[in-house]
Amino acid sequence: MAQESEQQTLPGVDLDRPSVARVYDWYLGGTANWAIDREFGKKVLSTFPAGMYCARSNRAFLHRAVRHLVRLGVRQFVDIGSGVPTMGNVHQIADEVAPDSRVVYIDHEPVAVAHSRILLERHGDPHRHAAIHGDLRDLDRLWERVAEAGVVNLDEPIALLVTAVLHIKQPGPDGQDVGPQAIARYRELLNPGSYLVLSQLTNEGLPEDIARQLNAIIQMYDNSVSKHVLRSNAEIRALFGDFELLDPGVTWTAAWHPEESGPNTPVIDFSDPSEAAMLAGIGRKP
Repeated sequence: MAQESEQQTLPGVDLDRPSVARVYDWYLGGTANWAIDREFGKKVLSTFPAGMYCARSNRAFLHRAVRHLVRLGVRQFVDIGSGVPTMGNVHQIADEVAPDSRVVYIDHEPVAVAHSRILLERHGDPHRHAAIHGDLRDLDRLWERVAEAGVVNLDEPIALLVTAVLHIKQPGPDGQDVGPQAIARYRELLNPGSYLVLSQLTNEGLPEDIARQLNAIIQMYDNSVSKHVLRSNAEIRALFGDFELLDPGVTWTAAWHPEESGPNTPVIDFSDPSEAAMLAGIGRKP
């Protein structure tokens, strides 16, 4: 791949094992991935053929969520775990409806951040867009860095996007998952009128064959890439705390406001929305 030689110079890039972000990029049809990522992705799809469509359904949810929030008046977005920019990015989606929108991207994967910065240099606006190399678990310091970027005003309502991130285990000092605690702190940091956008894999309510295949590939990820944490519908709802869930509440990514799809939104045709294997929702801070 032509880009591989350039990416190998990036600090912090680990080519000894697949990367969650780079494998996900491959599922979405991107090019910011290496042979080790593609080989792992192919093994996943040989066990879980719907995996690529689940990833693309989540991307479609992101498209629809951004469009919906822009229509509700949101103009500021912070995307934690934004991944490698492919298949429509938040600022591109938002700009289709509101050219004055502002976006900060955050990811822990150096390749994702590097590609985001290249994209923004070519097609972005430094006054309205920024990419930060950071970690969900940094909490208050990460929030400070968002403010320092000078793109969004954290004293005003924003939309915090955390999509397809929380099923990746976020280990704290004791090795336990701190994802829910981190989200609780971010809920505190958000101003009233802000929104929290979440999506994550679940093993509840799935067709039997999808559940079996999902459990098998989670084992593959746990052994070769990173540990995962699947949550029930109730556990995902709890991540929103006292935020007011927008209609239709927590539901399958494939079923969340399909009417908000835009001309570039991925089209995924599941026979049943539960085949998406990922639940999603948006909550508003009172």
